[in-house]
Parts: sequence; C-alpha cells; structure tokens
Amino acid sequence: MSVHFDAGWCATDLGDHRPCRLTYERYSYDSLPVLDGARFTGAFQWLGEPGEPLPERTAELRRVSELLAAEGLALPADFVKFETASNLRGRLDEVSVTGCWSSLSEPLPSPVEPGAFLVRFFRDQQDCVLWCLYLRPSGEVFVVNSHLDYEAEYEARDEDGWEPRSDLDDPVAQRAAILWCAPTFEQFAYRFWVENRLWYLTDDGPEQELHLDAELRAYLDHYRADPAAAG
Repeated sequence: MSVHFDAGWCATDLGDHRPCRLTYERYSYDSLPVLDGARFTGAFQWLGEPGEPLPERTAELRRVSELLAAEGLALPADFVKFETASNLRGRLDEVSVTGCWSSLSEPLPSPVEPGAFLVRFFRDQQDCVLWCLYLRPSGEVFVVNSHLDYEAEYEARDEDGWEPRSDLDDPVAQRAAILWCAPTFEQFAYRFWVENRLWYLTDDGPEQELHLDAELRAYLDHYRADPAAAG
C-alpha cells in the first residue's frame, strides 16, 4: 500500500506578500498559486532552448539509472532532460536566493515504503532542506523535501561510531520528515524558478514590482487577491 505524505512547499518569503519568519517556511500546498499541469510537457519551454547534451552529466545519470533499473524503477524523462541539457542544468542553482545547489545521490531506500526509493537532486547550502525524487514501484514519481539528508542518515547507521539524526526504523517519524511538494520535477523547477526570481523583485520594495513580466505578475497576483494565502 502506498504511503500518504503531507503536502507543503518549503520556501522563503515573497516580500510582504508572503512573509517568512526564518530562512524557510513550510507553506500549505493549498495556499500556493495553482499551476496548469498541461503546460508542463517536459520540454521546459519556459526556460528557452535546452542547449546541447552534457556528456559528463549524462554519464552520471546513467549510473543512477542503472541502479534504479535493478529495482524496476526509472528516472523521469523531464528530470533527465533538465539535468543533461547545457542551457537547463544549473538554472535553479543560479536563481536560488538561499544558496541551494544541485547534488545528486544514488538511489536511497524509502524509510517508509518497501520498494520505493529516493534520489536527492537539490539541497540548501546548510542542509536546512533537501529535495528528492520519490520513485514508487508503480511507476509514480513526484518530488518531496525533507530536513533529513537520507544519504547521510543511512551512512551513519551503517558506520561504527556514528549515529543518525533520526530513527530510520520509526515509520511515523520518517513519514513526518518527508513532505510531498510537487507532482512532477518540471513543476517543482518552475515554481522554484518563479519564486526565487520574484524574491529579488519583491524584497527591494513595491517600486521593483513595476518590472515584473506577465508571468511573474500572474503568480504574485494570487497573493494580492487573497492575502490569506500568505499564511
């Protein structure tokens, strides 16, 4: 049986439109602007031309793909395209206002769901939050985040003299540590890209909002129209 994860979005503020008490806040997923899923076809047209294939990155992903294939799983096509195209890879690192960076892990067993695996792909510079693909035996793949680095957790459990930060055998605690945040990688990437671009324009005051393009303005209008969504 598939495990249900709570849904939420871990991010920083959007100026006065969506306050944040610390570096990050966990915002209710229902409070976010709704994205049109039909728009996200895996082409990343909203980022322009994808560019040329990156041979070294393709080889890195091939290794992860082989490990997943042994478990009957596969990386989603949108993730592979983003990570192996010269004009796409690194775009989230570039726009991140909190110093997040791409960091690919090997497949890590889900601590709560037999046969499911995590593949970390992005992390905060201080590991306040880490983002992973969550792959199920059914073929379902979505994006989750956690304050736990599961690669380090498993290494600590298996290494003499080290202790993991959490009890990997406690399914209740582990389910609470994993938060569903996007139905596809491309939708995660789009929301992260939009919000971080907005931060630069909203953090400097209302006058900067005059420079918003139509796409950013439409996203921010969600909070202008419904101040309760900022909570």
